[in-house]
Parts: sequence; C-alpha cells; structure tokens
Amino acid sequence: MTPKRGSADPLRLRIRHARPHVRPGAPPGTLTPPSPDEPVQPTQIRVIWYDQDHVEECQLTDVAGCSTFAGRLGTTWIDVTGVGDPTVLRELGKMYGLHPLALEDVQNLRERPKIETYEGQKFVVFRLARLDSTVMMEQISAFLVGQTLITFQEDPVDPWEPVRSSIRSGIGRVRSAGADYLLYSLIDLALDEVFPLLEQLGDRVDDLEQAVVDKPGPETLNGIFALKRELLILRKTVWPEREVILGLQQDQSGLIAQDTRLYLRDAYDHAVQLMDMLEMYRDLASNLLDAYLSSLSNRLNDIMKTLTIISTIFVPLTFVVGLYGMNFKYFPEIGWRFGYLFVWVIIVAIVAVLLRYFRTRHWF
Repeated sequence: MTPKRGSADPLRLRIRHARPHVRPGAPPGTLTPPSPDEPVQPTQIRVIWYDQDHVEECQLTDVAGCSTFAGRLGTTWIDVTGVGDPTVLRELGKMYGLHPLALEDVQNLRERPKIETYEGQKFVVFRLARLDSTVMMEQISAFLVGQTLITFQEDPVDPWEPVRSSIRSGIGRVRSAGADYLLYSLIDLALDEVFPLLEQLGDRVDDLEQAVVDKPGPETLNGIFALKRELLILRKTVWPEREVILGLQQDQSGLIAQDTRLYLRDAYDHAVQLMDMLEMYRDLASNLLDAYLSSLSNRLNDIMKTLTIISTIFVPLTFVVGLYGMNFKYFPEIGWRFGYLFVWVIIVAIVAVLLRYFRTRHWF
C-alpha cells in the first residue's frame, strides 16, 4: 500500500503494509497475494530499449509484451511499478530466470539495502529518499540479467525521469554503455537525491538552534526528536548502500564492466561524503538536545533566582509586620503619633538595603 503524501509518519505506514501476511512454514521463495482488505497499487510496466543509435519506449499492460525485447541486442530496461500482484512477479521470473528467493525479497518492502549474486544475474536492493512532511524511503529492487535491467518499486511517483531523459537525448555515456552502467545511474541518482534532502535538514537544524536560544518549548523538543529520527533513518539507508556499491565495484561475475567500476568508485565517494554529513548533523542534533536541556535549566534557574530574591526581601518585612501586629496591651509604640510612619520607614529601608546588596553581588 502506498502511503498518503503528507501523513504524519509515512515510514510506519509503509512498514505496516509492507507485504502480505506469509503463512508460517511456507517454503522459501513463496509469493503471497495481498490481503482482500488492503488496496493494492496497480502494476504498471514501462520498457525502454536502446543502443548507441536508437531508442524505443513503450508502456505495457502485461508481462507478455516483454518477450519482444528478450534476447534482443542492446540494453533493455523494464521498470515495474507495483509489487503486490504475485502473478506479474512469477511471469517475469519465469521469462528471465529470476531467482525465487530474490522475487520474495522484491515483495517484501522492508529489505535492507543489499546485493545478492545468483547464477547469471545480480539482485540489488537500495532505497530512494524523499522529504515530504517527514523522510520517506522508497525501496528499489533491481535485477541485472545480462544486458537487461529489471527494476521494481511500489510508489507510482516516477523518480527516474532524469535517467530517461539522458537515454532519449543521448547525453553522457548511458547509450554507449550497457545495463550495468544503467544500474549505476539509478544508484547514483538515489544518492544524489539525499544531498538536497540533507540541505533541508540542515536548514531545520539552524531553525531549531535559533528556537532553542530564543524560546525553547515542547514544540522545539518534538522538532529535535523528529530530526534525530529522520537522520537515523537516512543513516540506516546510506550505510548499507555504501556496502552495496562496494560489492558491485568488486564484482567478479563479469556482469559489471571494468569501465563501470570506475563510476561506481565515484558513487562510493558520494556515499562516504553523505555518511560524513549525516554524522555531522547527528552530532549537531545531539548537541541541540543538550542545549535545549541546558536552556530549560537556565530558565528554571532564572525563575528560581527571581523567586528567591522576592522571598528574601519579604522575609524581614514579614518579621516587621508580624512584630508590630502583636496584640500586647503595653506596646511601646502603640500610642506614638508617628508609629505607622516609622514602620513604613523601616520597611522601605530594609528593601533598599537588600536591593543594593543584591545588585552589588550581581544577582540581578
């Protein structure tokens, strides 16, 4: 089920409906149909075939149309949106010899980014990050089978238009390279999407720093915790993706060309840079929490200091009025004409002396 844009916590919604319930004890590689009470994202199949001089692009209604491109010279990219229909997965798996364990992982949208090597094919899982009201992670599953790349995603929002535009226009080396370079292009695009996202999170760090200094409150604390959670989600994504890129770079199956490994090395550098930025922002977020607690403590100390000063001033005044409020019959000043004025002079003198003393001590 695709989470609603702008929901409070899309990641939790995505995990809750990540895959149909699997019957305990089911054989490995079992594809399970969705539950009747859960809506399923309709499956869409988009195919691009290209070589150095030609490009063909079409939208298919069923898997059978992919047979036209099977075994064809050039590079074929089959992009499948919607993984809830097990029939589509089975037919594609049968047509291209996809391993059933990998197909089961395609249907499970909670997979950790990873790379698996099967006979004649590579299975790669990575994630695409977006920032709406919070960080949203979209799982991308990809099969590299010879000169064919098959990708699966659940969200109908198309993130690959920049790559498609490069294929159509022939910009770069994507048309002259094979499916392995196309896979690199998708992974590199997923990494590049994290940079502007981190910039937005960096702006939130600046805003929270200002809020901590100016007026810390419950909303500020909630913002700090939300920021820490989103940075943690990104770290759990980028860290294993770095290992995925390293695994592709060190591939020994022959599916990754030597030229593509050079570009994978550049993508690995991007992943390392992202990790450094994530660690920096995580440290800043932790410092924000410490600064928030310190700011609250300072504000509490200021309040307590003010109350203490007021209490200290009123203690001797209470003693004076209590002393002259006693109801003894023979009171020395009770018949004095200026007794009331005398008490006020004492009160004002005590307040003045105490205020002067507090100011000399720089207590306010």
